[in-house]
Amino acid sequence: MHTKLENGHPVCIRSITQSDAERMRVGISRMSAQSRYLRFFSGAATPPDWVIERLTEVDGHEHIAWGAVDAADESEPAIGAVHAFRHHEDEDCAEFSVGVLDDYHGLGLGKMLTATILIDARREGLAHFAVNILAENRSARDFAKSLGATYEGLEDGVMQFQLDVEDAIEALRAECDPPGMAEVFNAFEDA
Repeated sequence: MHTKLENGHPVCIRSITQSDAERMRVGISRMSAQSRYLRFFSGAATPPDWVIERLTEVDGHEHIAWGAVDAADESEPAIGAVHAFRHHEDEDCAEFSVGVLDDYHGLGLGKMLTATILIDARREGLAHFAVNILAENRSARDFAKSLGATYEGLEDGVMQFQLDVEDAIEALRAECDPPGMAEVFNAFEDA
């Protein structure tokens, strides 16, 4: 699906496949050390192969994932990705994560990717997401809370939140920014 960020820049949101491994690896390496640390709890410049394999082994049910590329040059690395890994002990819950390259922070890409995966998760029978956020990651905490996430606890510097899928969809539907958000809802809710 093609849409635009808050600044009008074109992006393509699409499902992630195993063929995206190198695109993901390069994209992650282009994140700042701080962004990699806040997203992966490690600032390593190059993720190990097992991380890339885990991020690209998507089946659409146990692991749902969507990525974004710069539509002005789709041969470039991934600029953002969102994942939901279903919990085996709680079939209607998945671990949620989202990451966006630094150059695209604050432009609504994370919101659009999150809306995409929430809609897909609802279709796959997921009712809530478990969200683990480093306590120092204020922007991620604020984003989770804006979606209605409830605080569950703190362990080893990692805050646990619970996010209701329906409530989060409604919170994002109420957003008027980025302009591409309406396009996301139109494209994915009708799919």
